[in-house]
Amino acid sequence: MVNTMRAVVYDKPYAVSIHQVPKPTILHPDDVIVKVTTTCICGSDLHMYEGRTAAAPGIVFGHENMGIVDEVGSGVTLLKKGDRVVMPFNVGCGRCLNCEEGRSAFCTLVNPGFAGGAYGYVAMGPYPGGQAEYIRVPFADFNALLLPPGTEHEEDFALLADIFPTGWHGVQLSGFRPGESVAVFGAGPVGLMAAYSAILRGASEVFVVDRVPERLAKAKEIGATPIDFSASDPVEQILKVRGGKEVDRGVDAVGYQAVTGDGKTEQPNAVLEALIRVTRPTGGLGIPGLYVPSDPGAPDSAAAKGYISFPFGKLFEKGLTLGTGQCNVKAYNRYLRDLIVAGRAKPSFVVSHNLSLDDAADAYDKFDKRIDGYTKVLLHP
Repeated sequence: MVNTMRAVVYDKPYAVSIHQVPKPTILHPDDVIVKVTTTCICGSDLHMYEGRTAAAPGIVFGHENMGIVDEVGSGVTLLKKGDRVVMPFNVGCGRCLNCEEGRSAFCTLVNPGFAGGAYGYVAMGPYPGGQAEYIRVPFADFNALLLPPGTEHEEDFALLADIFPTGWHGVQLSGFRPGESVAVFGAGPVGLMAAYSAILRGASEVFVVDRVPERLAKAKEIGATPIDFSASDPVEQILKVRGGKEVDRGVDAVGYQAVTGDGKTEQPNAVLEALIRVTRPTGGLGIPGLYVPSDPGAPDSAAAKGYISFPFGKLFEKGLTLGTGQCNVKAYNRYLRDLIVAGRAKPSFVVSHNLSLDDAADAYDKFDKRIDGYTKVLLHP
């Protein structure tokens, strides 16, 4: 029996490569081993790739994973060998208070000392990632979502691991109601999913702010209004289109590596400031974009410790609500799966490339540089 497998391993900033690593085994009766059919490169993987986290060399990347159940622990009751499944990026126990209340992103059991666990991510627990041939799924009855058998909707279902639910969550965090207007900052995969979710949920108007032409073109394709912040102040552009009226809801799908209009100067509070300006009094902000407690490459000493200044006085004056945090994927994934199966949602419009796992190093480089139309990359071991 072969006891090793190929996996994408972090070597140093801006360098990943394929290594032979130990193949996962059943460690607990509640585990399953999944043979990976599709695994995605996520924008949040780039924070580690760029050396902007405390990730150490040797970590196996990959928190957006789907595949076929290959081995089943003796305590697993809902899954069997051969089942097609997709796993939320969150690892949850299904037993703690937060999991019982549907807040599986903040499981208190799987990663003591940190709010939540995930596959293949710095500080998120001892769960190797799925940019590999196989992955171990703990608490599998809770963490694996059953999919229709076959290969149909593979690209769409792969996005149920993270970005489709996370985009939906960003809109949910903002307090959105059908008929309202929404401004989404960031047109990476999560930002595009937030805009798409707002449209699916009945938004009257959706603005998407970015500076990468391919991303803005995708936003326009789905019926959103693209706003290029490299041209001028995006808030002023949105207000001009709306005759001076602010939007009802704002979504930050950028996070702590926000930049100014030149695309090069980092300003961690840029999106937060813009959202407070562009959102109407008593409106709401949803912040699914990633912010971290420590950033080795931060532009200043405060941001390096996770401290970011923003106009709290204006936030208070306008009575804005603020929702933050990682997505509780399990709260949404089965419903979004059923929208896909019914033909009412097709999130795979964001997918730009389907590649072999062996192409990962080149894919990371191009996705990080936002070149050659690399908007969302799916890897197939």
